[in-house]
Amino acid sequence: MKRVFLLSVLAVLVAGTAAAQRVAATVDATRVGPPVSKWVFGGFMEPATTFVWAEMLADRKFFAEVSSKPSAIPTGGFGRRGPQRRWVPVGPDESVTMDTRHVFVGRWSPRVRLEGAAPRGISQAGLALKAGRAYTGRVALSGTAGARVSVSLVWGPSPGDRQTVQLPSLGTAYATFPLSFTAGADSSDGRFEIVGTGTGSFHVGVASLMPADNISGFKASMIRYLKEMGIEIARWPGGNFVSAYDWRDGIGDRDKRPPRRELAWNGMETNDMGVDDFLEFCRLIGAEPYIAVNAGLGDAHSAAEEVEYVNGPVTSRLGRLRAENGHPEPYGVKIWGVGNEMYGPWQWGHMPSTQYPEKHNLIVEAMRRADPTISVIASGATPEESSWCYIENRQFNTFEGRRKEDLPLPFAFGSREDWTGALLKTSADHIDYLGEHFYGYPDLVIDLATERFVESDEPLAVRARRLANRVQFKFEAWDQYLKRMPYLKDRSIKFAFDEWSPRHRSVTGDRASASHPMLNALTNALVYHEFFRHSDMVGLAVATGGMGGVSTDAFGEAIGLRMEGQVMKVLHDHFAGALPVAVDGTSPQVPAKGVVGIDNSARPSGSPTYPLDVFAALSPDRRTIAISVVNPSDAPQECDLTLKGVEAGGPVKVSQLTAPATPPPPPAPAGMGRFGGPPVSVSQSTLPQPPRQVTVPPASITVYQFEVKVVS
Repeated sequence: MKRVFLLSVLAVLVAGTAAAQRVAATVDATRVGPPVSKWVFGGFMEPATTFVWAEMLADRKFFAEVSSKPSAIPTGGFGRRGPQRRWVPVGPDESVTMDTRHVFVGRWSPRVRLEGAAPRGISQAGLALKAGRAYTGRVALSGTAGARVSVSLVWGPSPGDRQTVQLPSLGTAYATFPLSFTAGADSSDGRFEIVGTGTGSFHVGVASLMPADNISGFKASMIRYLKEMGIEIARWPGGNFVSAYDWRDGIGDRDKRPPRRELAWNGMETNDMGVDDFLEFCRLIGAEPYIAVNAGLGDAHSAAEEVEYVNGPVTSRLGRLRAENGHPEPYGVKIWGVGNEMYGPWQWGHMPSTQYPEKHNLIVEAMRRADPTISVIASGATPEESSWCYIENRQFNTFEGRRKEDLPLPFAFGSREDWTGALLKTSADHIDYLGEHFYGYPDLVIDLATERFVESDEPLAVRARRLANRVQFKFEAWDQYLKRMPYLKDRSIKFAFDEWSPRHRSVTGDRASASHPMLNALTNALVYHEFFRHSDMVGLAVATGGMGGVSTDAFGEAIGLRMEGQVMKVLHDHFAGALPVAVDGTSPQVPAKGVVGIDNSARPSGSPTYPLDVFAALSPDRRTIAISVVNPSDAPQECDLTLKGVEAGGPVKVSQLTAPATPPPPPAPAGMGRFGGPPVSVSQSTLPQPPRQVTVPPASITVYQFEVKVVS
């Protein structure tokens, strides 16, 4: 028997008015779209070591000078965002010198001059240690015959608050010594020491310390939760980072990979996690690898060599090198990105749109010669993205970048700021996916008169949709391109939204928290809904910070999924590979403030069910249906639903995310936990049969799933 239900929302305050609207919505299973690509559930990290790598020592290959004086250069793994721990001498500064002749890796290695019984060496503090936890490590040392060297892990001020490993006699050649420790107490300021006594001197080539349960160098707990979250595709290595990155620095013996100055974020890159390590990471979490090549300071030859190293047969030159590095079988990576945000003057190697498309073509042709089966993502930017970035950079980054001169805002299609248009005009045969980025400030809106962001006074239901409206603009832009370049209709180009995220700032430029505890979660859910609705055009999407959907404790260990991670998991578990069906309604979404063509679309995104957003899809076998209802308003909403084209049966599985009942704990001490937000759980319940009416709580995401029978 067909079960019918009506959808209505009793009272809705529309854009500050008290006018009530009655909403009717129908889920029409007779109108089915292409499957939702599982690759819309992507994760991105920049650079690769940011969150998942288990190494605990900063600057373990001594990029910076060992000194008690303030460092002249950042030693963190991610510049402004990385840890700023550093090595300091044990003893006077003059006991440690940086030797450029007897070097293990990089440009120099520290040489420690011994002074009899007085301990001399180097140490690094600020380590988060957990009582009873085992740690593993290694050091590469050389030294004179009279040097007696030991390595200690220290967790407290007392003489007994340490474990020491005495090393055997050293030789003039570097030798690597394994280490094993167990912390005797919790500490937020643990210390790693390499000290010696006796006569002569010793050199430290490299040091390493990781939790003993690491998996191929990755945090075991992070691997577990990233896999649980449902990340289906992982992008590497950047981001801005890639435009000055040489992939050849990240292969071979990990201890022999040189540390480099990280130009994009003004930091240091250890090169501990290179291409082989990234592909192992993808295997561990079950994700499709997406590798970006350097189209900034890089060139076509280097990009082609990277493809050959990854995918070439063992009989090829680079395939043979891969085999020598322990990976004889080709990886078969299919998704390759060409550059990152090459439209931006902040990008190393930036070129104008009149020149860059030719470089894109040269790179793609060389890559396809190495492997004709690959799919490539172009670094695009519609006029809306160029306009938005122009205003954002001027206001918040104290960087005006290119001056618009005679070009009015928003930048026009076909102008020099229409980066995607230039690529489609010159490079359509060299593009499989259009790589588009979009960020947004839900609490801010652009004022065209001043060309600045100003505070928004809109209701939560509108602010939460601001980022989804930017997705909608991409499809409006595509319609424009089809009119201007009809030949695109014969191409199978899709969108790759390979960076996207809400951001939060005050109008003064200071970083700010979201104005509502569920704003980010609601924003992300609405963006995913928009991806799902356009399943014919969206090939993949990679959330910036997607790898940060995991909550960690004070020791950097993953302990669960935070709200954004649960949003991805819930939607992934119900809609990856599902068949979208139409949702009709009588309550259109309310237009947002802002400028059409910069931070707004001509048509609001979403289903016609304001203030709710409803998306529905059949399972691939068409035996179940899932209906996702996002309520981005501050009030509960009552919903009745009509199903068309299917007969529904019970029971109904209900998955729901709402704001946590208790406030989040205070931030972890400096140098310890990385991610904001506590772990949250999804409320799971069961209804005996599909209800005629449901009530969804304020600021919530609810998915109903039940069996159906398709009828004609």
